[in-house]
Amino acid sequence: MWIPSDTEVRQLHERSAPTAEAFDTVWTHCVIVCRIAEQLLDRLALDANRDLVRAGCLLHDIGVYRLYGHDGSPDLANYIRHGLLGHELLQAEGYPDYLCRFCSCHTGVGVTRADILDQSLPLPPGDYVPGTGEEQLVMYADKFHSKKTPPVFVSAATYTTSVARFGPDKAARFTELVATYGEPDLSTLVSEYGQQLI
Repeated sequence: MWIPSDTEVRQLHERSAPTAEAFDTVWTHCVIVCRIAEQLLDRLALDANRDLVRAGCLLHDIGVYRLYGHDGSPDLANYIRHGLLGHELLQAEGYPDYLCRFCSCHTGVGVTRADILDQSLPLPPGDYVPGTGEEQLVMYADKFHSKKTPPVFVSAATYTTSVARFGPDKAARFTELVATYGEPDLSTLVSEYGQQLI
């Protein structure tokens, strides 16, 4: 199984980012998500490939760059598409499917065909949900940090409230994930990055 190095992933981010600010926002988020996932791996006895989780964390949001317009601002109305755009970007770079899926399968707590049809989402009908423990862990770790302006760390309670707007089943799914993995300790990261915890 081929897994790119941190340097290779960072270089792909640098080539893909439309601006230095976009790179800083997305790369920093990916590094934070990686640190959260690694904290969970260290705390739990998970049967997961640590190197694959690390690469998945560092790659998962690379599709966000394809949402930036010529004015340097992201197209937030189409943000739901960033995972699929990342999958396509990695595929075009020759990355194997097991890495591409970290992009397309990390949004929310998973986007299903029913979600797409019921909510008229701008995605090809399909199930974009984690299929492996590594994919699930990356998806889960991602929920604890947001790239919004300014970026913030997100508590489990805040995310549960936020995801509930997409249906009680989504909040219940996240609650199951919290029971499985526990909440990460965000205090060190909050202090180090100087970002608020909401």
